[in-house]
Amino acid sequence: MCANAATAVSLSFTLTQSETQDMGLASTTSTSSLLSATFCTARRGFPPPRHAHHNHFRFLSTLKKCNLNRQVPVGKNRGERVRCSAVEVEDEACELVNGVELSIGEGDDNIQAYLFKAVKNNNGSGVLLLSDIFGFQDSATRDFAYQVACHGYNVLVPDLFRGDPWAKNRPKTMFEQWLANQDPRRVANDIATSTKWMVDEFTAAGISKKLGIIGFCFGGGRVIDILAADQGACFSTAVSFYGTRMDEAAASKIKVPVLFISGDDDPLCPVSVLSEFEKIIGKGSRVVIFEGRGHAFAHRPGSLEEDEDAEQAFTLMRNWLHDALVINS
Repeated sequence: MCANAATAVSLSFTLTQSETQDMGLASTTSTSSLLSATFCTARRGFPPPRHAHHNHFRFLSTLKKCNLNRQVPVGKNRGERVRCSAVEVEDEACELVNGVELSIGEGDDNIQAYLFKAVKNNNGSGVLLLSDIFGFQDSATRDFAYQVACHGYNVLVPDLFRGDPWAKNRPKTMFEQWLANQDPRRVANDIATSTKWMVDEFTAAGISKKLGIIGFCFGGGRVIDILAADQGACFSTAVSFYGTRMDEAAASKIKVPVLFISGDDDPLCPVSVLSEFEKIIGKGSRVVIFEGRGHAFAHRPGSLEEDEDAEQAFTLMRNWLHDALVINS
C-alpha cells in the first residue's frame, strides 16, 4: 500500500507579510508504554496538554467501540461549543479521544507530531492534518484536530516547521527571513515521512483503507502539491481550507476529489482560483464559498457569526470525509 509514500515532492510557496497578518485573525525519543491522555472539553482555544515522546506507537491494534447513551447539547456560548454532534456522548467527562506527542522518522527525517486517536467510536480511518504557519502546537489547530478525532478518525498533525513556526508577536519585517528558513523540499519530505508513518501503522494493524488529508492556509496549499505527487496512492480524498499559493499546474495531476472551503472576502484565496481548480481536478471536486467570510474563519472564528459558519464548514468536511473514507473505503 502506498509504495511511494516516502517520495518527497518539490513545493513552491511564498507568503507575503500581509498574509501573515490576515492569518493571525484571531528531539528526544522514548519507547515507554502508551501515555493515554483524555481530552473532553474540545473548547476553542483550549490546547491539549503536551505529553512524552513516543518513537513507535501501534495505536490501531487496540481499537474498541462502545455504545454510548445520549448526546450532550451544544451550548450557545463560544467557550462551551463541542463539535461531537455525530457521536453520542455520556457527559463532558467522556473519553472520546486519546492524544500523544510523537517523534517519527529517523536521522535527518526525524520530526515531531501529535496524534489524536479516536477511542470509543474509532472507524479505522486516518487523516493527516497540515497546519497553517502557526504550527502544530497552536491551540486552534489542535482543537480542530481533536474535533475531527471526536468523529472516529485517527488524526496526525506533524510539525511542518521543525520547532520554528511563525509567531504573532514577531515583527512582520522578519517574516521573509523566517520563510526562507522553511525549505520547501524539507517540508515536502516531512509530510512524506508523516504519510509513511501512518501507512506503516495501518499496514501493521491489517487495515487497507486509504488516508484523508486536510490543510489550512499554508497547509491547504500544500495539500495540492502532495496530492499531485501522491497520484492517488495514499490519499483517497482531501479538504483544503482557504489554501494559499496553490500551484495550478499541479492540479491536473491530482487523482482524487478535493473539497475546497473558503470565504468570498479572502484575498489570499480568490474564489476564481478555486473555481478553476475545481474544473481542472474534476472527479467530483467541490468548492463551497461562505459569503462575507475572510481568511481562517473555519478554524479561527472571530465572532459568533463566524462561529456558526465554522460549524457548518466543519459539518461539510465531516460528511465529505465520512463518504470517502468510511462508506466508500
